[in-house]
Amino acid sequence: MLSCRLLILMMSTLFVANAQAGLYRWVDENGAVHYGDKVPAKYLKQEHDELNEQGTTVKKHDRAMSAAEKADKKREEAERKRLENEKRAQALRDRVLTDTYTTERDLVAARDARLDAIDSQLRLSKDIIESSKVKVTKTEQLIERIKASGKMVPEATYVKLEREKLQLATQQGVQQGHRIKREEVIVQFNDYIERFRELMAEKQKKREAYEKRKAARNRAASGLTSIEE
Repeated sequence: MLSCRLLILMMSTLFVANAQAGLYRWVDENGAVHYGDKVPAKYLKQEHDELNEQGTTVKKHDRAMSAAEKADKKREEAERKRLENEKRAQALRDRVLTDTYTTERDLVAARDARLDAIDSQLRLSKDIIESSKVKVTKTEQLIERIKASGKMVPEATYVKLEREKLQLATQQGVQQGHRIKREEVIVQFNDYIERFRELMAEKQKKREAYEKRKAARNRAASGLTSIEE
């Protein structure tokens, strides 16, 4: 009686061990399919499957990738993430655009307001530049008159001239900055307007498609009602 119980216990233990060990399927270099409770070491890096007691695949083990394949996969993943981030960023820009501006006329008005402000700054820079040029010219003429009289030009006069030239150069730089900004605003709002038109066209297409589906449902409902009557 004791021996029978011991035998049953040993068989149960063996069954559990085999169940836990699992079953694997792999293909050798000749294309032959093999099954076993352990994948040979030479095939571990190749594609193989893990099976349950019914022979159903429960887990697939892919072939180990080479260094070049890993590098390619890493680049592909980085590109995929970049495209996803760009798509999200574009969706955010589109939402801000359509939330901020209701019509194309609003965009044009906003663009013109920005350009008017920049043009005002350009006019101010122009006036300051003209004034600085006059100051530089007068100081240079003063220096020439002093030299012509045979006298020594005071150091302070040269300092004044350099200061006036610096102010002139600074304002010319400011003016150039305003001009660049003006061109950037034009390009920026041209892009905004073009994208706004695209979004409105897409919205119109969706609206038309919805109306068509709605009309089709209404016609179908009307047909069913007529049949029932």
